[in-house]
Amino acid sequence: MQILLRKLLHTMSRKRAVGRRTYSTRKLADIGQPTPASHPQLMKEGEITPGITAEEYIGRRERLLELLPERSLAIIASAPVKMMTDVVPYTFRQDADYLYITGCQQPGGLAVLGHECGLCMFMPEATPHDILWQGQIAGIDAAKEVFRAEQAYPMSKLYDILPDMIRRSAKLFHNVQTATPTYMDLEAFQKAAYVDKVKALSSLTHELRWVKSPAEINLMKESASIACQALLQTMFHSKKYPNEGMLSAKVEYECKMRGAQRMAFNPVVGGGPNGSVIHYFRNDQKINDGDLVLMDVGCELHGYVSDLTRTWPPCGSFSSEQEELYDLILKTNKECMTLCKPGTSIHQMHNYSVELLSKGFKELGILKNDKFYHQLNPTSIGHYLGMDVHDSSMISCDRPLKPGVVITIEPGVYIPSSFDCPERYQGIGIRIEDEVLITETGYEVLTGSMPKEVKHIESLLNEYSLGIGMENHKSVRAATS
Repeated sequence: MQILLRKLLHTMSRKRAVGRRTYSTRKLADIGQPTPASHPQLMKEGEITPGITAEEYIGRRERLLELLPERSLAIIASAPVKMMTDVVPYTFRQDADYLYITGCQQPGGLAVLGHECGLCMFMPEATPHDILWQGQIAGIDAAKEVFRAEQAYPMSKLYDILPDMIRRSAKLFHNVQTATPTYMDLEAFQKAAYVDKVKALSSLTHELRWVKSPAEINLMKESASIACQALLQTMFHSKKYPNEGMLSAKVEYECKMRGAQRMAFNPVVGGGPNGSVIHYFRNDQKINDGDLVLMDVGCELHGYVSDLTRTWPPCGSFSSEQEELYDLILKTNKECMTLCKPGTSIHQMHNYSVELLSKGFKELGILKNDKFYHQLNPTSIGHYLGMDVHDSSMISCDRPLKPGVVITIEPGVYIPSSFDCPERYQGIGIRIEDEVLITETGYEVLTGSMPKEVKHIESLLNEYSLGIGMENHKSVRAATS
């Protein structure tokens, strides 16, 4: 009896399993980007982006409609495909506003949002040739079922439908960054522009994107964690491979191995005097023994970026001059963080950082006249961070911060080799950058796991190097015994 019962349960279990597989296979439609059906290891049911639900996207549209005046229309084009050569495209990255509103990660679409129509998406139409060479893409079915658009049409219908929508509108808002002749050449749009009815949409979308939701904060924390782990592994790597290009490759490898889709920007890997070039991207030099390396890196995870900088000596120890300057930058980094709270602005923190650094440069004998300060540090103390590296750029740095806003704190010094100061400081570049989330009670450092104290950096570099040396010594002894 027990044997028969076990066989019956086993048969029922197999039927249920087959049923699940059949059901899942029917749902595994390829729409050109991950879905819960195609990537269950990555996404939960109801999510459009990993970690962000369809309900959150709908809520974003509702908030944007609240900001849109009555009888207004918002037109948001997807990012264009940019070509490296005639047949080779650059890696595609979706425009942040289009992604924020729709969740669609693919090129070729146009989203229209209005009080009457809700979300209307015009989707590209793939030919069999396109599918053969580039794979499936999201069409009108995906627009309705996955992205939850109220209306969806193939792009070929745009010329029949959009002009009437524009004519019925009192005012148009559009994404200037991705504006395309597809809709700008329409007579109705040109007439609206002629009578000054067309405005930039970014003033509204950046307002929405400025304060992050709990789901967005979770993704930003994960993105920051990935970047920290990757940079730490790269720091360990630097003693054995003191080469800018190798360190750039290492940090990108470590980020992608941890799930990042891409780097947030080309890593800045400045060894020695190259560290004093603020946006140094060549990454083609050997790092000389005793020089510092400045690494500014960040990665992108499901549309949300990280951004941090550390400076260290690959040889394992700071010189006295390097340590003096480093301590000043670290002190400024820490003291500016104490100002991070609701009600403070980035501009206020910047002014405070200028006071600290200017005083410190003078005490070290580097700065003789305040008018030359901007030659040593022409950058701001920080910027907003989110879907873009310089996120919500339409929001003034004078705006009092709110809980849910993420910023960077990144004091630095960049001394040209020709700068009139003691020779021992010439050609040194140092920046210490952290990501900071503004909370109800103050702040949380999202990149706090990445070491920045001199003693911690030197200890980690030398202990890690010693560990490798001991392992290599053991391997040699084992091979020769």
